[in-house]
Amino acid sequence: MGKGIRYSDEFKQEAVNQVVVHGYSVADVAARLDISTKSLYGWMKSFSKPTKQRKDDEDLRAEVARLKRELKRAQQERDILKEGRGVLCRRVKERYPFVKSRSTDYPVRLLCQALELHPSGYYEWLQRPECQRDKDDKRLLGAIKQFWLESGGHHGYRNLHLDLLEANIPCGRDRVLRLMQQASIKAQRGYNAPKGRYGGKPDVVAANTLNRDFTVAAPNQWWVSDITYVHTHEGFLFLAVVMDLYARNIVGWSMGDRMTEELVMDALTAAYWRRKPSDTVYLHSDQGSQYSSRSFRKLLNTLDVKPSMSRRGNCWDNAVAESFFSNLKKEKIRRIKYKTRDDARQAMFHYIEMFYNPKRRHTANGRTSPTEYDRQYFKDIESV
Repeated sequence: MGKGIRYSDEFKQEAVNQVVVHGYSVADVAARLDISTKSLYGWMKSFSKPTKQRKDDEDLRAEVARLKRELKRAQQERDILKEGRGVLCRRVKERYPFVKSRSTDYPVRLLCQALELHPSGYYEWLQRPECQRDKDDKRLLGAIKQFWLESGGHHGYRNLHLDLLEANIPCGRDRVLRLMQQASIKAQRGYNAPKGRYGGKPDVVAANTLNRDFTVAAPNQWWVSDITYVHTHEGFLFLAVVMDLYARNIVGWSMGDRMTEELVMDALTAAYWRRKPSDTVYLHSDQGSQYSSRSFRKLLNTLDVKPSMSRRGNCWDNAVAESFFSNLKKEKIRRIKYKTRDDARQAMFHYIEMFYNPKRRHTANGRTSPTEYDRQYFKDIESV
């Protein structure tokens, strides 16, 4: 059979009839018609059925192809609406950038139809020169990304807005939020930890003197303390901290591979050396065995520190310390599984001393860092 020769369906049907009806062999018919046996076998597969059945099969194939196209279109519309749910209720000109960003994945007309846009308006927008507002947004977004990266991805739009104002970059808070949403930039979110139930009776329980009154008038009046752990490939690294309730800064900390009374004693000693309080300080903690041990109580008496303890199983009585650990895990621990305890130690030190105390904005301090809030207090005292 010569290459490129096409045959009508009638010719193919009659060739097949020579084999099926008249009983000739496939090789004989192929030789007489000057076609290959492979072609004839292919025709037999298609034309050996009755005409009506073949027509029904063709209609069925056409219907299946149509349904597949409709299913693909429906899936594309679903994906477009899912990806573009954040721009569905926005203005028309704010939906155009989304169409442009997805134009390589979906047909433009389908994108416009799903987002209730007209294709001609979209193509006219593409040819329109960039306005000054868009240029300003691009420059502002670059500054937002810079400050967000400097914060380690911890700051949300409120703190980033304050960072921009401190850098003499005027902008509105809502504008920062809008640009962050468009660029998919957001503060690190947390995760739910399983709740545990622990038994045992504490050695000594102190009264809940703090009673959830976390507002303190001056530094070195109330401290709170707690313990958490960090996962590493070598095992757990335990971290004990002491926080001053006035500025919410970490004034003492200690780390170790065991959760012993020495861990909290070292943290309290570090806080005492650092702050050198002249009057009695109250320390609030939970009813853990480390805080109720004889050695720890002896250290409290030596340093003139009065204990206060949460009610058993009530984490809200020590909510400030729990909140710090929550932020620590959201912003630092959750992001990485440390290989060694030394790696985790370095990361915890960097977070507490290089970021949290001097840099991280705290809502209880009017969105200023704990160190700055503390410094402002002593500055006001000196001026008086």
